[in-house]
Amino acid sequence: MIKVGVFGARGRMGSEVVKAVEQSADTELVAAVDDAAERERVRGADVVVDFTHPDEVMGNLRWLAENGVHAVVGTSGFDEARLTELREVLAANPGPNALIAPNFGIAAVLMMNFAAKAAPYFESTEIVELHHPNKADAPSGTAYRTAELVARAREGTGAEPMPDATTSEIPGARGADVEGVRVHALRMTGMIAHQEVVFGTHGETLRIRHDSMNRESFMPGVLLGVRRVGELPDRITVGLEPLLGLA
Repeated sequence: MIKVGVFGARGRMGSEVVKAVEQSADTELVAAVDDAAERERVRGADVVVDFTHPDEVMGNLRWLAENGVHAVVGTSGFDEARLTELREVLAANPGPNALIAPNFGIAAVLMMNFAAKAAPYFESTEIVELHHPNKADAPSGTAYRTAELVARAREGTGAEPMPDATTSEIPGARGADVEGVRVHALRMTGMIAHQEVVFGTHGETLRIRHDSMNRESFMPGVLLGVRRVGELPDRITVGLEPLLGLA
């Protein structure tokens, strides 16, 4: 039986994690916490799942590392600077691992994998992500990670920079630039989590799209992370790909 704590337990994702942990035959909920002042309640957990806020997550991860607890993180906002900081924290606290997943949807992970495979075959690639208007960060962690994967796949084949003759624009009109890949973020009432990767070359286009219809769809990936984080070979693992045999 895996003892699990949840940070951000009253949030939209956190509350789903609580239900999933309670309903799973091989996990036991130790504590559901929604305030950093209550961290002590998860002491004794094997793993803590964090779905909080980009402003809170690093403090949570430092506390977990110092207390020897594995972390499964769905909170967004992890750039290379934050990953470097987390590596330093874990290096100072041998034992616990951290799994940082930009997306826990199995289909979303496959979408990112397919996008990386397709990228070298097209001159142009842009990403459009669509989320509910209560999301704190833009672009989403999934879109940011997808852009990184696309950029690396193109770089690995020596692809030329993507064509773009824009010389005049209203700031932001062409979206964010993530390693040379344009990312556009929409915040729309009625949306949950959606992403489309659009590819173009002479005479052909390709669109790869993923849609999450509800937050329950992420729970199989969260539970997979809970079950596997302690046995991962690296102190930090980014993405579910290694757990699915896709890395």
